[in-house]
Amino acid sequence: MDRTERRDHAERAAPTLAVFKLASCDGCQLTLLDCEDELLALTGTVRVAHFLEASSAVRPGPYDLALVEGSITTPADAERIRAIRASARHLVTIGACATAGGIQALRDFADVDEFRRTVYARPDYIETLATSTPVSAHVDVDFELRGCPIDRRQLLEVLTAFLAGRKPDVPNHSVCFACKRRGTVCVTVARGTPCLGPVTHAGCGAICPAYGRGCYGCFGPAGTVNLSALIPVLHRDGLDDRDTERLLRTFNAAAFAPYDKEVRP
Repeated sequence: MDRTERRDHAERAAPTLAVFKLASCDGCQLTLLDCEDELLALTGTVRVAHFLEASSAVRPGPYDLALVEGSITTPADAERIRAIRASARHLVTIGACATAGGIQALRDFADVDEFRRTVYARPDYIETLATSTPVSAHVDVDFELRGCPIDRRQLLEVLTAFLAGRKPDVPNHSVCFACKRRGTVCVTVARGTPCLGPVTHAGCGAICPAYGRGCYGCFGPAGTVNLSALIPVLHRDGLDDRDTERLLRTFNAAAFAPYDKEVRP
């Protein structure tokens, strides 16, 4: 076997990676492209079979690992995710849209038909669902990576873990832990700034509190969520019920809803 044959054999034997997009802004796929040097190293160990953000070359499944960005917002999305699931050995959802419905899940709290009539001249041409739901509401998911957008370090950990056949080491604690680790003074305690850090999943590096702003909840609920304790603090710091509701729904619109019902049934 000459060098070219050995290279072709190694490429065929490498695990295959596919990246798919549903309803989303592409930001999480761009995070993968932003890995740059790490991505070049990755291409030496996996076969990128489907990643339209990077290449128009597409190889058919089955795939060893599929990354899915975006939420299910149309009947076509629902049908497509079932096909993706059937073609993937492991399926990982990336970003707030895929794990929690994203900003487009704001439709869950309003009249979608009214939106359609207001926005489109011919609403009868628009085929959409009444809700925007996470991928896990439709098919089994092997791992959910949160964030809007996702964090590149956590993404590389997830990719490395699945290629090595182990569980990803992504912490499930809150942004408050990240603030303490980087020595950031608590914006709520020191300044009375409304902050979702106590209930938000870590991963951003606590960027907002580090710059004196409250956490907006971009990474969705942490492993432990105690809204009944947090909401009185948000009220104390100047937010009324409407402001609190809008803060909880901004990036992961539907993700906090189950916990919110526990506070205000």
